Amino acid sequence: MAKNLIYDIHDTPKFNKMLIFALQQLLAILAATIAVPTIIGLPTQIPAAIFGAGVGTLVYQLFTKFKSPVFLGSSFAFLSSLGVAVAYGYCGIVLGSIVAGLVYVVIAIVIHFVGTKWVSKLMPPVIIGPTVALIGLSLAGSAMGDIVKANASALHGSYNLVSLLCGLVTFATVVICSTQKRFTMPKLIPFILGIVAGYVVASLFTLIGVLADVDYLKIVNWQPIVNNFVDADGKFTGITAFFNVPKFSLIEGIKELVNGEVSSEILAANKNAGLITGGGVAEVIIAFLPVALVVFAEHIADHKNLSTIIGKDLIEEPGLKRTLLGDGVGSIAGTLLGVCPNTTYGESVGCVAITKNASVITITTTAIMCIILSFISPIMVVLQSIPSCVMGGVCLTLYGFIAVSGLKMFKDVDLNENKNLFIVSAILIAGIGGLSIQIPYSGEIATSLTIAFTKFDVPYVKEVAGGFAKVISITPIATALILGILTNVVLTKVEKSKLLGKEKEVKSDK
Repeated sequence: MAKNLIYDIHDTPKFNKMLIFALQQLLAILAATIAVPTIIGLPTQIPAAIFGAGVGTLVYQLFTKFKSPVFLGSSFAFLSSLGVAVAYGYCGIVLGSIVAGLVYVVIAIVIHFVGTKWVSKLMPPVIIGPTVALIGLSLAGSAMGDIVKANASALHGSYNLVSLLCGLVTFATVVICSTQKRFTMPKLIPFILGIVAGYVVASLFTLIGVLADVDYLKIVNWQPIVNNFVDADGKFTGITAFFNVPKFSLIEGIKELVNGEVSSEILAANKNAGLITGGGVAEVIIAFLPVALVVFAEHIADHKNLSTIIGKDLIEEPGLKRTLLGDGVGSIAGTLLGVCPNTTYGESVGCVAITKNASVITITTTAIMCIILSFISPIMVVLQSIPSCVMGGVCLTLYGFIAVSGLKMFKDVDLNENKNLFIVSAILIAGIGGLSIQIPYSGEIATSLTIAFTKFDVPYVKEVAGGFAKVISITPIATALILGILTNVVLTKVEKSKLLGKEKEVKSDK
């Protein structure tokens, strides 16, 4: 067992405890998982995203022989690609996920024949360490934006002091439960206790706000819960108030082809959306292929980070080819029976690190729980009602642990050596500075273009005046990683050429 782990990979907690631990993992990954369908304009697909995350995780666990304790959820890296795919309906989304998944499969086949040594050479600790740290640091803006945001009222701007208080209550509860040494159970479920504490405080303020008619105090938005049971005419919604089947991309795509038109949900997300064409197929492939190649490096970073936490090298066992196959095939399955391509979640890794619970059966139970709960409407809307500020308080700890884990990974790297200093600085500054690569693949110029993209890996929508109408967007983390790899390769070549020159001088002197 790795140092300080309460539950190792193959340990099985008691059933009642395991359900609680699984719920905690679900809560840890919830915010990001439901954010992606919302950002691409398909908020009605949140249950499908949760279902797909569960399916994708189960597939991943099967490929990795239940040796890697990490959860898969909706990937932020493919946001810009999904923006392209939505224009061609669910068929575009399905095609894009298959392209992304097949990239992982192809790389896994290459690794099967040539091994993983080239990966270690291409991405040593001096690159992987700051990249992992960057994943946590780049998400800081998202967490801090959430911690001051009230879900119920937008009348007072994006900053709400009461929301900050609720977020800090959540944060304080998580920290105290994790660090106290008297009781074991609170150390294992600090996020559940933190979310409950934050939600209770937010609810109290909201009740006061409702009774006193003060919008500023309305932190929790209970309207989705009301809408789940009562429609716009005030009538009971029927069986769907308790049980509803998620809309799977594969089924919706087949309906599009049969009906000859895209669904109303797609048209709400993109009024110009239409059925996929030959040109659309090429466009979707172009949008997903390069992003998938870059996300491969983030896959390695996540597994290196998790390896240091659990004390086992996942790149060696179950092996990189298995983790890639699990991630790739799991992503395809998660989209066909969900709505978004999946990826391994830093929030899940952070949860393992903080709770010291690396039990794979807990992750598997979380996946099954996601699949079951996605059909239960009341639970879905209650989970969606958790205020952003409360989740921000949780993420303050999760993202911090990811960042610190990355710093630990290159603590033995000699930063007095200029080569290492430049590599680390290139990654951190480019990533934190929000440098992204946007590659135009259409000559069409837009006079006014609204696009969704990421800065510091935080999704937001921006109005662009002019510019190319169609671009492939590589996230700042991926861009920073590419820059770090190139810097390492160039400086290593320079270093070798200098050594070779010195050897020749020595020989000529003799």
